[in-house]
Amino acid sequence: MSDPALAYEEEERKWTYADYKEWELKPGERFELIYGEAYAMAAPNTAHQTISMRLSIEIGNFLKGKKCQPFAAPFDVRLFYEEDESDDTVVQPDLVVVCDPEKLGKEGCRGAPDLVVEILSPSNSFFEMIRKIELYETAGVRECWIIDPEHKQMAIYCLVEGKYVLQKFGDKDTVKSEALPGLEINLEALFV
Repeated sequence: MSDPALAYEEEERKWTYADYKEWELKPGERFELIYGEAYAMAAPNTAHQTISMRLSIEIGNFLKGKKCQPFAAPFDVRLFYEEDESDDTVVQPDLVVVCDPEKLGKEGCRGAPDLVVEILSPSNSFFEMIRKIELYETAGVRECWIIDPEHKQMAIYCLVEGKYVLQKFGDKDTVKSEALPGLEINLEALFV
């Protein structure tokens, strides 16, 4: 079997989802696949996991009894799904919400989720996240949240006519989701 860690040795190699699902990974080892390139993912830190857990609970409680479903990482999102598994992009956002049950397959999400949440940590800086924001915009993710625990800030990218519109929030703000009407998150409670 191919090893994604050796991708640098095979510079011309572009991976597909078919390759990705065959990788033999060590326990705890995770990769994302972006346009055929493999990227190793480091384990998140404590602040990241605290926010992830709090947000998972908030969103999960909000969605009880609704058709939309939340999923926490690791959860594969095949943004440009191809039935023959030739798609070359598989990401694992910290949290996703999928409202179209047709997009849920046994392996994860097939296509763009309605909401994607990425929480920054030392291993995934905002500058690295820019590439993923562009990816989510291209795929048609309706709303993307980028949470910065260190600076206690949040950026929300809402898809308007195919382009993201940015809104920024600080730790005293309450954010409202466009993709999930009625969902409000008090950031002060999130960042405590």
